[in-house]
Amino acid sequence: MSDVDAARECLMQGGVVLVPTDTVYGLAVHPEREDAIERLFALKQRPKSRDLPVMVASVFDLADLGVQITEAASRLMGAFFPGPVSLALGVRAEDAPKWLAGRTEIAVRVPADEIMLAILRGTGPLLVTSANIHAQDTAESVPAILAQLDGTPDLVIDGGIRDVVPSTLVNCNLAVPAIERVGAVSQEQIEQVLA
Repeated sequence: MSDVDAARECLMQGGVVLVPTDTVYGLAVHPEREDAIERLFALKQRPKSRDLPVMVASVFDLADLGVQITEAASRLMGAFFPGPVSLALGVRAEDAPKWLAGRTEIAVRVPADEIMLAILRGTGPLLVTSANIHAQDTAESVPAILAQLDGTPDLVIDGGIRDVVPSTLVNCNLAVPAIERVGAVSQEQIEQVLA
């Protein structure tokens, strides 16, 4: 069984998977598996008040999430999707899936990593967050990550050394979009697209 097939099967059955992305390593879970989400929070020692970001295989998958795509968001998606930019978007409760109940905003990203994209094409949207203890940097290798986490993921895909710079996060759920985390894409690059 390939890594992609194993990851898809594990995620659909409620597992937590350590995955390589085009930026840092991530911990992925299926959004409809509450048991997996609980374990992910525990592995990271992440506060429950911190919502998890969403990865999708394509911008076309966003329609099923009930997100509000502003003009600024559309321009950023055109420039940086797939790639290392996450966008915070507003959520229309009436159009969102049950697993987004209560959330008024989500951070979404389309990664530029073939393994991650292949997994997402088979599972649909996933909750994916950096593979580190909360508020600590993400290590660049699987052994270092596993040594840091509070427990072990159900499946580990080792993609070799990865970057330690996260995606750049832009909040498009504001009257004026704001960069909330500078990462792999510079502030200047974002501003050029929005100008």
